[in-house]
Amino acid sequence: MSKEITSRSTDYSQWYNDLVIKGELADYSAVRGCMVIKPYGFALWENMRDVLDKMFKDTGHVNAYFPLFVPKSLFEAEEKNAEGFAKECAIVTHYRLQADPDRPGKLMVDPTAKLEEELVVRPTSEAIIWSTYKNWIQSYRDLPILVNQWANVVRWEMRTRLFLRTAEFLWQEGHTAHATRQEALDETVKMLHVYADFVENYMAVPVIKGIKTPQERFAGAEDTYCIEALMQDGKALQAGTSHFLGQNFAKAFEVKFSDRDNKLDYVWATSWGVSTRLIGALVMAHSDDDGLVLPPRIAPLQVVIVPIYKGDEQKAAIDACVQTLVQSLKSMGIRVKYDDNDNARPGWKFAEYEMKGVPLRLAIGARDLENKVVELARRDTREKSTVPLEGLAVRIQQLLEEIQQQLFSKALAYRNEHITPVDTWDQFVSMLDTKGGFMAAHWDGTSETEEAIKEKTKATIRCIPLDNKQEAGHCILTGKPSAQRVLFARAY
Repeated sequence: MSKEITSRSTDYSQWYNDLVIKGELADYSAVRGCMVIKPYGFALWENMRDVLDKMFKDTGHVNAYFPLFVPKSLFEAEEKNAEGFAKECAIVTHYRLQADPDRPGKLMVDPTAKLEEELVVRPTSEAIIWSTYKNWIQSYRDLPILVNQWANVVRWEMRTRLFLRTAEFLWQEGHTAHATRQEALDETVKMLHVYADFVENYMAVPVIKGIKTPQERFAGAEDTYCIEALMQDGKALQAGTSHFLGQNFAKAFEVKFSDRDNKLDYVWATSWGVSTRLIGALVMAHSDDDGLVLPPRIAPLQVVIVPIYKGDEQKAAIDACVQTLVQSLKSMGIRVKYDDNDNARPGWKFAEYEMKGVPLRLAIGARDLENKVVELARRDTREKSTVPLEGLAVRIQQLLEEIQQQLFSKALAYRNEHITPVDTWDQFVSMLDTKGGFMAAHWDGTSETEEAIKEKTKATIRCIPLDNKQEAGHCILTGKPSAQRVLFARAY
């Protein structure tokens, strides 16, 4: 298979697809709209999952698992939630197939095996979880419940893109129950900060923390908090959401508890989640026209070592040297591979690991061994240098941290350069088309204006930043008074 990549400037969408496929993150599936996550891509997801899982547990959460199938009556219980997801739902109606008498070798649905109640394949788990919490919660002593699950969900998307939007995807979803409104609000904001911490400090992608408008919030929530990232093509991507559900689901499922004064009240709730969409964000935030660029803290491989030799004698000498280095690196917790496979030439290996975004590549030959040096290549800057073997493990550790920080700094500079204050409609449209990124603009606060701007430009209000300053102005479309700017962008 050719490893040529379409350039970003030629076709950004194709560039992205090329990187996902040729970087061996994922592949298309026999199931329309679904993807196969390949081992390299799944190793990346595992690293992300493991970090997040520890962050969740460090904040007091525990993991559980709930069924994939949701009885339709339960799904319908919270009306806004059901309406919000109705068009994306896959439904199970029968439980058995049988031989088709009119088509030998083919199967058909057994008409006698119709389910008494249809089952929704979960697009999200609030309904099944809150129907369960009803049995778990009687008293304030049973609260809070701080549960997360790692799972798959199905949302029947018609237009799909690998990682960014697929009919089935992997994610985590936290679902918590609390005795007071304030406690649930605090949880919602806390988990937003956990997501921002992860995306910025592990994925090296800067985010804006904010709150969604009523039109953009999660169906069934009172408020949706989000982190928004900016991709290299100037489009925004929602990287994570945390929802304050109020008492909506508790009321839908009659989940009440006795408080300390022995009075009955409805439980307060949150839900929050991130998905394999983060891998798409990672690809688009850092990569270049030569392949993936992955931040060291979550890269499946942080260092690859390639030997260059002639004959078994040279190979044996290099092996002995590299074995010591590999042991040192592994003792530091560094993910390293010694690629001494003789089925491929060094040049092919260099190109392969460059494509896969491995942060550091070392090459060592017989002459390098004599001079007690190695050639070291950085994936982010493409810089090559000759460095001493002495103290190399510590130097590699420092370089990995430097690469991590520089990737974040570069992405942050790009993001900050693409937040543009605009005051008029013409300026808004012009900057959106020519520069892209976030438009900081006044809005009159109505859903009608928000929808009109979306219809005219395909730009949506990504969020109202949490640290937003109050600033009197006039809506870019209607001219009506506005108390603050909000962030518009075209988005994935």
